[in-house]
Amino acid sequence: MTKDGNNNRGAAESGVQRFYDGANILVTGATGFVGKALVEKLLRSCPGIETIFLLIRTKKGMSPKERLKELLDNGVFDRVRDSGALSKVVAIAGDVMDPGLGISESDKARLTSQVTIVFHSAATVKFNEKLQDAVKLNTMGTQAVIELCKDMAKLQAVVHVSTAYSNANRTHVDEKVYPPPASPIGVVECVKHLSPDLVEHLGEAIIAKDHPNTYTVTKAMAEALVSEEAENLPISIVRPSIVTGAWQEPFPGWVDNISGITGIMMEIGRGTIRSIICNEKYLVDIIPVDIVVDTLIVAAWQTANSRRNSVTVYNCTSGSLNPIYWHQLGKLTLKHSKTTPSKYLQWYPGFSFTTNRGLHNFRHLLQHELPAFLVDLLLRIKGSKPIMLKLCQRFSMAAKTGEFFALHEWKFTCENQKSLARDLNKEDQVLFNTDITKLSWDSYIHLFMHGIRKYVMKDTPETLPAAMRKLNRLLWFHRIGKMLMMLLAYKLIRTIRFR
Repeated sequence: MTKDGNNNRGAAESGVQRFYDGANILVTGATGFVGKALVEKLLRSCPGIETIFLLIRTKKGMSPKERLKELLDNGVFDRVRDSGALSKVVAIAGDVMDPGLGISESDKARLTSQVTIVFHSAATVKFNEKLQDAVKLNTMGTQAVIELCKDMAKLQAVVHVSTAYSNANRTHVDEKVYPPPASPIGVVECVKHLSPDLVEHLGEAIIAKDHPNTYTVTKAMAEALVSEEAENLPISIVRPSIVTGAWQEPFPGWVDNISGITGIMMEIGRGTIRSIICNEKYLVDIIPVDIVVDTLIVAAWQTANSRRNSVTVYNCTSGSLNPIYWHQLGKLTLKHSKTTPSKYLQWYPGFSFTTNRGLHNFRHLLQHELPAFLVDLLLRIKGSKPIMLKLCQRFSMAAKTGEFFALHEWKFTCENQKSLARDLNKEDQVLFNTDITKLSWDSYIHLFMHGIRKYVMKDTPETLPAAMRKLNRLLWFHRIGKMLMMLLAYKLIRTIRFR
């Protein structure tokens, strides 16, 4: 059996594949990072699937059908493009922010009569989202999906994609649903009936208690709603930590965005980030997207086969199973940014972590804003549009929104997560890898940095020799710059001393 699952099934038949035979699946959030990888994996490794319905909203003047075509044209689906599997994917016009998901009556009738498995992945992952929008997407959207699921005649499993940081106020997080920071129904009613300004004041009050942002608050409230329906629905919750590029599938290192830690690693590799607010002694809980996707697929199978009256929670995390610390991640990022540099290098890679905000602000001014200002000055002289200072400020804001997670550490229990691999036969353990313990962080970060270069920066292998030459030139400039700075500091000290 290959990872593709394209074989004639024999004695060692895949139980998970058999579960998905004839399945009609509804996926929300399919245009997101995890959503794309999930749809691709289902099509490739579960060939018996009947239909995958994707809830897609109109966006930027593009209809759901046009957005579906754009999605399926994405390179992530190249491994299944010639198999005819893409014809199984159907767009359902709707929006999780609309009442009843904005689905037409005819589409609702089709979904409620056919769908057997639901993956609810749609959410806003912006940490600084206004509470009103975060509640509509993360909490009310989940509520609407649950209501739709209640009408599904053939429903076997619902998997709600949450986050390991839905309980960011706790340092130890078990695989259970905790009391939310506020009543989900109460907050939903406030969003429906109060002015946006009053809702934002409410959000500030809730966050001030013990949560870092509206994202974690609204995901916690969504979990509470899911838990309340566990007696009525076969439902489970998967909590990924920080989702990063693919370990093996659909392609090693595959990633399609620069959100969060991916953007920071990219800019470290380009030499533009020199200082980061972070406690380097803490665990950084990152999890490859293909581990997350396989966990979702197997969780649905396990949920259907072991119906319980309480919700099963899977902490899809790495910290307690295969830990890596911030200082290790930093060193590996630097190491592999120098073995496969990009032609978009701005300076020789090098940075440091600090928890001292004053020191960080000084470094930020000297090593981030000043160089960006000088580059913009040169661009103005050449008659080009200045962009570097704006980019610098944008990445600074992005880093600031994630500071809470770099200055705190969590311990996640993973017994249910470990049970997924234990319950699989050997065939399924190959097809659906939920085990993070076999991953080597050194080789993985190499793949991830290469993936950022290839899939995000669109840098081709042909540019590598020129990029290596550029890296070596920048190394000399970097050394000369350090020597000049040391000489300047020496002269200043002598001047002050002998004055």
